Amino acid sequence: MTTSHPSTHRPLNRLAAPTEVIRGFTPNWFTACMGTGIVSLMLPKLPFPGTAAVGEGLWILNMVLFTVFTLTSLARMVMYPADSRATLHHPVQSMFLGAIPMGLATIINGFITFGVPHWGQEAATFASQLWVFDAALSAVIGLFVPYMMFTRQDHALDKMTAVWLLPVVASEVAAASAGLIAPHLNVAHAETLVYSGYVLFALSVPLALMIITILVLRLAQHKLPGAELGVSMFLPLGPLGTGALALLQLGEAAPRVLVAQGLGELAPVAVGLGLVGGVMLWGFGAWWLALATLTTARFLKKGLPFNLGWWGFTFPLGVFTAATFGLASLTHMAFFTTFGRGLVVALAALWILVTARTAHGAWHGHLFQSPPLSKETGLPRT
Repeated sequence: MTTSHPSTHRPLNRLAAPTEVIRGFTPNWFTACMGTGIVSLMLPKLPFPGTAAVGEGLWILNMVLFTVFTLTSLARMVMYPADSRATLHHPVQSMFLGAIPMGLATIINGFITFGVPHWGQEAATFASQLWVFDAALSAVIGLFVPYMMFTRQDHALDKMTAVWLLPVVASEVAAASAGLIAPHLNVAHAETLVYSGYVLFALSVPLALMIITILVLRLAQHKLPGAELGVSMFLPLGPLGTGALALLQLGEAAPRVLVAQGLGELAPVAVGLGLVGGVMLWGFGAWWLALATLTTARFLKKGLPFNLGWWGFTFPLGVFTAATFGLASLTHMAFFTTFGRGLVVALAALWILVTARTAHGAWHGHLFQSPPLSKETGLPRT
């Protein structure tokens, strides 16, 4: 049961004041960067004229969004330090700190996909330098937020949702980026990224699988979450898709490094690990995609209220799509290519829907209201 705070709500036709926007700005806004970024990276996979150009345009837009969101977050820390501390200690909103490095990772990957054709080696070098910051931030958040969960925050099994995954998944997103960037660097720099990528994978995927295991227990005992968090059922698709993608991309990047170190006999092991591990995680992801689709259909029948959680439709599906294309590239199986293209179309449609709803809510200020956050949902109490 939530309490009412009528004095904090504005008329639906009144725009949000700048101070209201800043005070009501929480880390879950960075999920829009995650979703926009992954769509920009997947659009070039479609065999249609202009899709690569649209993807590049979205990449540029994503850089603008990330900059604006970062500056707004910093302004909130300065102007409303108490609200910022409350978010840090909040059992739901604190999880979205992981969205910051994941949103940045899509921008970094764009410097390889879009930047290298324009600027050559300089784009790859800049991506690798920015990746160091992103990887460090991912590792820190992946340790700090669980520490806060164990020492400061209030959690219960029946209130658990898949948002627990967000802080730990950032490291495997950085691992996948390492595998993408490394082939564009000289061997000396590539080996740092490759080995760091495997470490980041280890910092994330085992923990994510543990959390998914607990989530299955929670769903079996306490059933589905409330409708306001219904989209969170898609979130486990994220670590499964990204884990597969990381193994595939690191497996592609590792042989050159191993050969240079005189360990060429291990090169086929890295490729094989990428293929076998990638297929297994992809298969688990396919099962979860089907489950999430079924549960979402169930929520839609009863009503699925819009909130920023709807961005959970985009990034998890996007990284699963990227893993699908990774398997297509390695196996040369037409099924993965065809299925991947279908996923891109669905992903683009979802992005248009969620972007339109987000723009409407942001323009009218609905998404910036700042009454006390509900401990159960992390959303403003109504």
